[in-house]
Amino acid sequence: MPSFDIVSEINMEEVRNATENASRELTTRFDFRGVEASFEYKDKTVLMIAEAEFQLQQMESLFRTACSKRNVDTSSMDVQAMDQRGKQCRQTIAFKEGIEQPTAKKIVKLIKDAKIKVQTSIQGEQLRVTGKKRDDLQEAMALVKSTDLGQPFQFNNFRD
Repeated sequence: MPSFDIVSEINMEEVRNATENASRELTTRFDFRGVEASFEYKDKTVLMIAEAEFQLQQMESLFRTACSKRNVDTSSMDVQAMDQRGKQCRQTIAFKEGIEQPTAKKIVKLIKDAKIKVQTSIQGEQLRVTGKKRDDLQEAMALVKSTDLGQPFQFNNFRD
């Protein structure tokens, strides 16, 4: 019976590379001369440090551009609230990986409501979709791709 898995993964190596690229670009920007501003990558998160809130907004835009150049989907970015410590403003960017239970249930309901002849089961942080026909599976893939659920999805292990 044909099947495939719906997963949500981010290539963290590319995120690290995007962080380094954004840091390099930050040092060459005229509006950041003489300003203490930096990007730090650690534990699958990126920490932005600057002197003012508007600089953090510019840095976020710079980082999004660097991510999109490295083919990292920016919809997986979870930008946290700004934290001010003395003269420094800090902001953390985390990345959503894996499909959480509420999102998985939304996908299952979406596929069932479309009346596609497939079965969907939640397996931890991924979903397994099985059906008798490849066309039904491809229809389910197209349906999931077309809806915006706040994070990117990939399709793995397509088997006949």
